[in-house]
Amino acid sequence: MNNEHLFSNRKLFLLLIPIIAEQFLNSLMGMADSMMVSNVGAAALSGVSLVDSINNLVVQAFAAMATGGVIICSTYFGQKDMKRANEAAAQVVLVSGALSAIIVVVCLIFRGSLLSLIFGRIEADVMKAASTYFLLSILSYPGIALSAAGGAIFRAQSNTKLPMNVAIVSNILNVAGNALFIFGFHMGVLGAALATLLSRLFSAAVLLTLLSNKEREISISSIRSLKPDFGKIKRILAMGIPNGIENSMFQFGKLAIQSSVSILGTTAIAAQAMANIFENVNGVAGCGVGIGLMTVVGQCLGAGRKDEAVYYVKKMIGWGYIVVLVSCLFTYGISRPVVALAGMEKESAALCIYMLGWITIVKPLLWSPSFIIAYGMRAAGDVKFSMLVATLTMWLCRVSLATYLIRVAGLGPMGVWIGMFSDWGMRGIIFSIRFLKGKWIHKVV
Repeated sequence: MNNEHLFSNRKLFLLLIPIIAEQFLNSLMGMADSMMVSNVGAAALSGVSLVDSINNLVVQAFAAMATGGVIICSTYFGQKDMKRANEAAAQVVLVSGALSAIIVVVCLIFRGSLLSLIFGRIEADVMKAASTYFLLSILSYPGIALSAAGGAIFRAQSNTKLPMNVAIVSNILNVAGNALFIFGFHMGVLGAALATLLSRLFSAAVLLTLLSNKEREISISSIRSLKPDFGKIKRILAMGIPNGIENSMFQFGKLAIQSSVSILGTTAIAAQAMANIFENVNGVAGCGVGIGLMTVVGQCLGAGRKDEAVYYVKKMIGWGYIVVLVSCLFTYGISRPVVALAGMEKESAALCIYMLGWITIVKPLLWSPSFIIAYGMRAAGDVKFSMLVATLTMWLCRVSLATYLIRVAGLGPMGVWIGMFSDWGMRGIIFSIRFLKGKWIHKVV
């Protein structure tokens, strides 16, 4: 290893802080949205939360494509091969745009059938809210896809501040739009969906415009560069598809669990929906560390510094423990004021706080080795192993156990979290063994 690390502590902080801030802001804005929707009624919050289970699946699919791109681009960046980095960036945008168009068409055609198939027989007012929210969510998918691609390309070149700034403006517009449409125009769930649609399209448009600047190290300077290059697309998909399958199985698992929760009634659905929001918030700092680690590992391997890649994974695991603990304590501290401002019914609020208490105890202990190691493995090209393990632990631990505890043992929505804790524990053990054996570093490009 060279005497001087590729990333000093200062450079790491400058890389990670904007990512963490962006992820944290996105989750806080999601919480603000839910608080406003909750004031419309429990049925509205329940309908939106059910659709968000589907939306998260789509978001993760697009994030996977972006992950494939950031791995390839950051490796070329580490090699100082800007020509190939630019070519790879163009293919990431092309694949993301094409995939989003296909998903939009399919979801529009089967919109009603999808809701009925996934959630079964739910209360009529909940289904009405879900159907409205789902329609406009579908139209926002291209915005999600292109935003994910654009942000990933900037992060591959260690520019994390710009995507953060775009996210700040986009989220402010989203919250302001929610307030205007829900409280000003009294549009209810439709207003929340419309604000989300406009903010996502805004984010995509801004990021793609900024990427067209030829003075940037990695840019997409012309429409011609978007011509398909199937060799590069194949390499991107080789990195992105396993990650996409992993994320998709994760979200399918959550949908399967949500299907069990949906039979428990509006009170349990609303409590679980808000608990999910809190859990997303207390995990974003850790996710930010992981996302930043992908850029770091990619550039280290591109520069031929395998020992440094190992060093930074270990370092980020430690940082992950710290930020997840702080995030969990912060989220639990604000939980009671948040549920009060959201106007949640007393029974739903109490159930939500109870579940969040257990999350706050368990998550700081198990989350970091379960996820931070996996981020490093993906960046090093070990995507298939990560996919296989995460999929198996999701379905064998989380989904199966949660379904049993909810439908058979009668533990209610708390069964969801017991299943999740078992998933985290098993995944962390397996990933730790893989990491220590050193079989996770592969040739990416």
